[in-house]
Amino acid sequence: MKITIENSTSLAWDKMNGLMPCIIQDARSGQVLMQGYMNQEAVDVTLNKGLVTFFSRSKKRLWTKGESSQNTLELVDISADCDLDSLLVLAKPNGPTCHLGTASCWHNADSTKLGFLAELESLIASRKSAPASSSYTASLYASGIKRIAQKVGEEGVETALAATVGDLEELKNESADLLYHLIVLLQASKLSLSDAITVLQQRQK
Repeated sequence: MKITIENSTSLAWDKMNGLMPCIIQDARSGQVLMQGYMNQEAVDVTLNKGLVTFFSRSKKRLWTKGESSQNTLELVDISADCDLDSLLVLAKPNGPTCHLGTASCWHNADSTKLGFLAELESLIASRKSAPASSSYTASLYASGIKRIAQKVGEEGVETALAATVGDLEELKNESADLLYHLIVLLQASKLSLSDAITVLQQRQK
């Protein structure tokens, strides 16, 4: 867990009359999940419990997201904007965030291209324990690491060949196949795209 805000005392509570808007964003996909409000105590409880906790303006009390539904939000990071008067929380949602049963309270909004990759990775991960006959992904998991790695190698070669001959349409298709099989290989190895991205971030420093 990486926490940008070390404590709540640095925030501009006086300017905000003790209540600050807080946007919740999926730490993996970047999807905006919901908006809530936090007072100083809610920030402290969130930091201490590791579960996103708000101040309910209607109930006039603290409430931890998921205390009734069990659809909690696990804290990954919490940060303030440049004026210290609004909050951004990165979280891992456990189940749908919206009370209507959707992943986001903005359920009509399209996910970004990168957000779709996170959704695809989650779907691919869900096939690990499925019967081999239920899907191609499940059959890949059942075939074992060596076969999955072989598929990544094959798709990598085909991607390179498409680029070499200048077939852009085929290059797009082969790149999609390569990405898909790479995600399967990472998941089968108990890794994720996030792990690879972390390495890229470290190399950039």
